[in-house]
Amino acid sequence: MNVYRTDGSEEGFYTAAFRACTDKDCIVTCAADIQLAAGMQILEVRTDARCSERVKAFLRKYDERALGELSLLLRRGCCTKEMTALGYLRLIVEKRAPVRNMLAHPAVLEAVSEIKKVTQEAHRFKGFLRFMECENGIWYAPFEPDNDILTLIVPHFARRFADQPFAIHDVARQKAALCHGTDRCFIRTDARVDIPLSDNEQLLQTLWREYYDAANIAQRPHEKQMKGYMPARYWKYLPEKQPFKEHR
Repeated sequence: MNVYRTDGSEEGFYTAAFRACTDKDCIVTCAADIQLAAGMQILEVRTDARCSERVKAFLRKYDERALGELSLLLRRGCCTKEMTALGYLRLIVEKRAPVRNMLAHPAVLEAVSEIKKVTQEAHRFKGFLRFMECENGIWYAPFEPDNDILTLIVPHFARRFADQPFAIHDVARQKAALCHGTDRCFIRTDARVDIPLSDNEQLLQTLWREYYDAANIAQRPHEKQMKGYMPARYWKYLPEKQPFKEHR
C-alpha cells in the first residue's frame, strides 16, 4: 500500500490526488508521524502545479462548486481530512457530475458532515472572538480553533472594523491576519507572542472580571448551563475565565 504524504497545502493534496485517484488502495495524508504496517511505503509528494491544475480543471468542468467544498474539507483539524476529500473527489471522477446530493453514499455523507464542522466553527467564532486594545492602538484577538478557519472569519471582522487596525492570531497554527481597511496581510508567527495591552484595556478587563465575580452566585454554580451556551474549549481567551489580576 502506498502512503502519499503531502506538505498539508491544497496544491499538495491535488498533486497527490492526481496519482491517488487511480491508486485505489492508498492513503493520502499530511501527518508527520505515520505508523506503517507491513507492505506500506511512504511516497513524499512534491507539489506540482501542473498536476494540481489538471485535477482542478476536471472539477471546473464537472462541478466547479466542489473546489470550494474540498477547500473546506482540507481545513479540518484532523489527520483524516485528506482521505475524506479524496473519497469525495473520487466519486465526482466516477460520476462525472456533482454528487453532493447523494447523501446515502458514505463518501458524500462524511464530506458533508466534515464541511459542517468547519463552517459551524467559523460561524461561532464570529460571535465568540474577543478583541483586546493594544498599546499601539491595534485590536488583537488570539484564538485556537479546531480547524483552520482564519481566512474564513477575516472578511466578517474586516467589515466590522472597517476603520480600525486589527489582528487575529491563530496561536495553535502560529499564523495571523493583520488588517486595516481594505489592506490584509497573513503572516507566520512565533509560538509565543507578547502583546502589551493599553491601560484602558487592562482597566476594562479588571472591571469586567469584578462584575463577573460579583454577579456569580457561588452557592448556585451554573457551569453546565455556561457550557451549553459556550463550550469550554472557547473559554481560554475570555477575560472572565482568567485568574483575577488587580489593575494598578
